[in-house]
Amino acid sequence: MKKKVSVSFFNSNKIEDDLINLCDTSADFIHVDVGDGKFIESKFNPIKELQGLNGALKKRLDVHFMVEDPNKYIEEYSELNCEYIVFHCEIKQDILKLLEMVRSSGIKAGLAISPDTDLGFLEPFLDDLDMILIMSVVPGKGGQKFMYSSIKRIEDIKRMIGKRKIVISIDGGINDETSKLVDTDMVVSGSFILNSDNWEKSIEAVR
Repeated sequence: MKKKVSVSFFNSNKIEDDLINLCDTSADFIHVDVGDGKFIESKFNPIKELQGLNGALKKRLDVHFMVEDPNKYIEEYSELNCEYIVFHCEIKQDILKLLEMVRSSGIKAGLAISPDTDLGFLEPFLDDLDMILIMSVVPGKGGQKFMYSSIKRIEDIKRMIGKRKIVISIDGGINDETSKLVDTDMVVSGSFILNSDNWEKSIEAVR
């Protein structure tokens, strides 16, 4: 079964143009990275661009908060065309409350986990998740190389999930080669697609 593809525009220099052009591809979702400059070094919040294009964007959004406190971001993004809102399991917040906040907006909720985080952090929340986003690079910087240790983490997470209906996605260093190595429902790819001459061909190459 082919993977779904969510395209990240984290490294885009022309966000509005790229967002509109992505809507004419076969990408399943547009991946939205948000950083607060605290949880990660980068500060990146494309809410204004997305609000300005909200009526024109035909693709659903797959949102990834790399922030210490997702509360205000959830409020902002819940008014957009979001399929998923995901935040990190490492934050010092009431995670169950935040997951419920996302779901009460009619949006699927998930947790992201960084490469060096023990997978046990996810266990208390498995019954409340629609998605797990496995980071195969250190969060916060585009264009990093894929961490091959992520392949084993996928297997371990699948065993942990059991028969629960949780989408497994992976983000970081995904290209036409690394995508073949990961047994996930979805892949997030940014630089490999946006820096290519043929977006459609690159999207199909990571499926």
